[in-house]
This record gives sequence, structure tokens and C-alpha cells, in this order.
Amino acid sequence: MKKIEPQQIGDIINDVFRRSGQTGNVERHRALINWVNVVGTGVNQQTTRRYVTDNGEMHVYITSAAVKNDLMFMRTKLLEALNSYAGSPDAIKDIIIH
Repeated sequence: MKKIEPQQIGDIINDVFRRSGQTGNVERHRALINWVNVVGTGVNQQTTRRYVTDNGEMHVYITSAAVKNDLMFMRTKLLEALNSYAGSPDAIKDIIIH
């Protein structure tokens, strides 16, 4: 019987996603769930809905026009922060604020 070296569970999970071709989906989901960490709880309370498409566009629905306007000016920094959480520089390609 072949002896297998012990591995970290995170490495095993990442390998499964890589082999199945789902790494991009995992990265986009990681960015999506970290929205609150990037914008803070105040802005997150104004967020009614958010999702990421398969081509990397993040759609965010905001209830406050003032917050929406502020976020529009911060799109580049938001993209950088979200992609940092995702672990990939191009997980999120654009943010569309509604």
C-alpha cells in the first residue's frame, strides 16, 4: 500500500476545487461574502442585494442615493479590496451599482 503524507485540510479542499475547475467560482464567492469587510457595516445596511455573474461582474443594490454615489467614486479601490479577499487579482472584473 502506498504511504500518503498528511496534508492540511485547506490544501485538500483547494485541490478538489482546482481539479473540478471551480476555482473561479470559489474566488468570486469569497469576494461576495467579504463585501461587509470591505465597505463596513454602515454601507452594508444600505445594501439590499448583491450577486456575482459568471463573467466576474458584481451587482450591488443600494437603497441610499448618497451611498450609491460615494461607492461609484470608490469602485477602483473596492475592486482591489474585493479581489484581495478573493485571492485573485481578477476574480471581480467590475462592480455595477444599482
